[in-house]
Amino acid sequence: MHRRRFLQAAAAGSISALAPVRDASAQMAGMPGSGKGGGMMGQWAYAKATWQTGLPLRRIPALANGSPLPGTFEGTLVASPYSASLIPDHATDLWGYNDSYPGPLIEVYEGQHVDIEFTNRLGIDSTIHWHGLAVPADQDGSPMDPVRPGATRHYNFEVPPGSAGTYWYHPHAHLTNTLQVGRGLAAPLIVRGADDALRMLPELTLLVTSLAVDGDGRVFAGAVARPGMPVMMMGGVGELLVNGQKHPVHATTPGATERWRVINATPGHYLRLQLDGHRFAVVGTDGGLLSEPLPGLTEWVLAPAQRVEIVVTVATQPSARFWLRDLGQGGWMGTGAGAALMAIETGAGPAQPRVDVPAYLRPIADIGPASARQQIVLSMSGMGASGRFLINGRSFDMNRVDLETVVGRVELWDLINTTYMDHPIHVHGTQFQVVGRTVRGLAAPIPYVAWLDTVNVPAGETVTINIRQPLPGKRMFHCHILPHEDAGMMAVLNAFAV
Repeated sequence: MHRRRFLQAAAAGSISALAPVRDASAQMAGMPGSGKGGGMMGQWAYAKATWQTGLPLRRIPALANGSPLPGTFEGTLVASPYSASLIPDHATDLWGYNDSYPGPLIEVYEGQHVDIEFTNRLGIDSTIHWHGLAVPADQDGSPMDPVRPGATRHYNFEVPPGSAGTYWYHPHAHLTNTLQVGRGLAAPLIVRGADDALRMLPELTLLVTSLAVDGDGRVFAGAVARPGMPVMMMGGVGELLVNGQKHPVHATTPGATERWRVINATPGHYLRLQLDGHRFAVVGTDGGLLSEPLPGLTEWVLAPAQRVEIVVTVATQPSARFWLRDLGQGGWMGTGAGAALMAIETGAGPAQPRVDVPAYLRPIADIGPASARQQIVLSMSGMGASGRFLINGRSFDMNRVDLETVVGRVELWDLINTTYMDHPIHVHGTQFQVVGRTVRGLAAPIPYVAWLDTVNVPAGETVTINIRQPLPGKRMFHCHILPHEDAGMMAVLNAFAV
């Protein structure tokens, strides 16, 4: 990390996960129906539900490990429709893992063998994608490997060494990701390592989702995308929820120092996070801890599918309330400036002594020099309901290989965004490092080094990543605004073993 560059950014009080975004209104300028209630937006108009707020923050229950063997995790997940009580006096039909929203937290360890029995009781194909983990291609839950309605399969993989961090799991079926995630299929996954520089801190896992529910408890979650009629607009629609709750309350002690793992599991909403009256340190991103904390920040931009780990030292004021907010920047539809996500309440007891974050967290190795270069161009074709989102001029076809690589070969990928909106690009099967950004033809500094699996590519800009695939097989790479993915912005990468 170039510390001088970082300190210049931190002095301004704000830095993002290498993911600057345009304001939502700017992204939508010139689009048909971008005015209130018009065109494509009008078809999603609904009478919003009145949510119950102010409940204690729900800690997501962990999936039980059914294995008696050390070094092995065995669990069972069932995706099925079920009825939930989300708003007063009405039942809501959701889709969930093990009849819960969000689904159960999976906690595993580096080097552990994982065996998950998955049963699909939905009426459509589904999968489980272990977002961010480098697992074998046939265990990655890609749309090329669907689990049919009523079928059961086992996902088996080893948790990679060095992968300790915050992840999540969700479906990845062909043309229905917006629908499935939008109806509730998402859950956190945490990988722990033997050496964690922040193990002394209490933790919160905060899964942020969006759910559009009307006054009668019905869910609006998009539909199945079809050629010529894709679902384009549902990615940012709905209430933002934390652990399945609207405006929950996290009760804590004055002066407490806590580690928060925040996961953006929305179909397409950019989160610009701020905690009233507080600064915080960012200590980790998609692929785990940074080498050094980024202290003194007041906000952080989290693109769809990205994760961030922050350390918060709560104010010493007793019996006080503060709000974690989304400042409303980005995505198809924002929540408005300063929209509340979660309340933090301090008790009446004495303040805890401050806990200092270690100056060094872990080593982050350079991937090494690249021996090949690939170009990935993001574009659009057409407008309105018949518009398509493209990679290298082509819409997704799972029967076509779009890019080839060799296992272990280090490559530079230039992600070139020619559209008028941002796209968070996720690459399956590996993690990568951002090594360059070009803004209006000029190189922009990279303020720190991090492991990522999803990077935002701003409109009109180029992001260069250093990447390699550690395992053979066909992988997906795509925009993680799920309506864009369903509408074609996805491609197949084939990694050949030497």
